Amino acid sequence: MSAVGSLIFCVSCGNLLDSVDGQSNKITCGVCQRSYSAKDFSNLKVVTRSHDDAFPSSLRLKKSAVKTSLSKSDQEANNGATIKETCEKCGNEEMVYHTLQLRSADEGATVFYTCTNCGYRYKVNN
Repeated sequence: MSAVGSLIFCVSCGNLLDSVDGQSNKITCGVCQRSYSAKDFSNLKVVTRSHDDAFPSSLRLKKSAVKTSLSKSDQEANNGATIKETCEKCGNEEMVYHTLQLRSADEGATVFYTCTNCGYRYKVNN
């Protein structure tokens, strides 16, 4: 006998065996006719385990890979476009922006703004 989870297979031909019904003391393979004692299956336990990421929660899916604060070198490496937008923190009139699709495809993208003067960052969901 060969067990994979709660499924039991014939070791001779690989056929899926019928479940033990309790009326008979043996199980016979429907393909090759090999017989197994029902006692062989009486003490089987099915134990399942899953990894944390096997069933991702909706909250975990909403985690963003975007950093909320950047160092000066990260700001310089940012490949956003420069636009005329007033910084809420220092009043500078030039910001860099880039967009990412963080929500479902039928919703607007999220726009990330970074001040070219003080590095202040904020986001707007369109």
